[in-house]
Parts: sequence; C-alpha cells; structure tokens
Amino acid sequence: MNRKPAQELQMATMPKETPVRDAKNSSVRVEIFDQAYNLRGSDAEYIIKLAEYVDGKMRAVADATATVDTMRLAVLAALNIADEYHMLKRQAESGNLDYAKRAHRLSDILDEVLEDESHKK
Repeated sequence: MNRKPAQELQMATMPKETPVRDAKNSSVRVEIFDQAYNLRGSDAEYIIKLAEYVDGKMRAVADATATVDTMRLAVLAALNIADEYHMLKRQAESGNLDYAKRAHRLSDILDEVLEDESHKK
C-alpha cells in the first residue's frame, strides 16, 4: 500500500451539502464522496465526524490513484482505514505488554524493598 504522510491522508474536504439532522427520527444526512446518505445513530455529531473521515480517505485515495470507479475507491479507502486500525491496535497491544512488564518489574522491586525492611527489624 502506498503510504502518504499522515497529514496528507487525513485532510478531508467538506461536503458540498451541510449535514442535516432530523430530530424526530434521529437521522443525519451526510455526504461521502459526493453521494448523500441518511444515517441513523444515537450521536449525530459522531456520525458526521465518521462520514467526514471516510470522505477524506476516499478523496485521498482518488488523488493518489488514477481510479475513477467509486466502488474501487471505497474498497481502497476501507483497506487504508483497516490498515490504520490494525496498526493502532498492534501499538496498543504492545503498549499493554510493556505496561504489564513494567508493573511486574516494579512489583518485584517493591517485594525486594519490603523484604529488606522486614530483615532490618
């Protein structure tokens, strides 16, 4: 996968239409890659942010490739998003292991200190 600098890939263009919220059925109208969608959810602001993110990814892929097929762009954008997700997940998992190792090491040190203190008495 071609990797672009994070700033370049995350820059989203604003949709042509402003997202519209329908309070009576909790739906929000968003635009992703010039296509309007009515989406439902409990948090309209979150849905709008997600839609803007997906729109930005699709536009970044469109700019980086010669592909004009919307379905192909959507799949490539989905692969980029999945790649980001798995990289962050891996980082979080390795970070958790580092914390567990550090906690174990600190526990061992504390045990040694407490043992030394008990011998001094």
